[in-house]
Amino acid sequence: MKFYPHRQMSESFITAAFLSVSGGLQDAYTYIFRGKVFANAQTGNIVLLGQNLVDRNWRMCVHYAVPLLFFALGIAAAECIKQKFQNMQQFHWRQIVVLCEIFLLLIVGFLPIRLNLIANAMVSFSCAMQVQAFRKVNGYAFASTMCIGNIRSGTDALCAYFRTKDRNTLFKSLCYWAIILLFGIGAAVGGHFIRIFDMRTIWFSCCLLFVSFLFMFIREERE
Repeated sequence: MKFYPHRQMSESFITAAFLSVSGGLQDAYTYIFRGKVFANAQTGNIVLLGQNLVDRNWRMCVHYAVPLLFFALGIAAAECIKQKFQNMQQFHWRQIVVLCEIFLLLIVGFLPIRLNLIANAMVSFSCAMQVQAFRKVNGYAFASTMCIGNIRSGTDALCAYFRTKDRNTLFKSLCYWAIILLFGIGAAVGGHFIRIFDMRTIWFSCCLLFVSFLFMFIREERE
């Protein structure tokens, strides 16, 4: 796979790999340790919110509505950062997004269980910034914090390869399935580390994000 394609490193496979492992870890962290809330898969939160609305369980409605709200706010925040810093010379605007994520997740690692509502809100906000800022890998549209779109695109490309025998289409499919595998690895690692590190497990996500941040300093190759 082309780890260093002729485009900005924020869209390279190696950067997307670390972001995807981080995304899987974050989802496992909030669901397993922070009260069964999805940090990334907001569809699941909507289903659970609807169920609790029917049951008139208002406390749990807030439990699921707050992450939804902060996910939306995180998307807006990423767009604001893009508009304000996209012409910045020292850093790429996506690096600023990653630094904001790291800062937020560092704080989450200090929050006790009684503050799960705040912790989930911050992780959802962070995930939304990431999914809004990083939307391509090797030129293909993808998501580093959820899998449903990647599964659809990967399967679609694989079917196209069997029909056309085009190697570029096969590479596209493998790229998507690799991202899905990495997301799953991140979730598995997160689930295991929670048994050892409890609330501080989220700091491993910070480490992965920091590696992505450093990779974006690598200049694109020129022909």
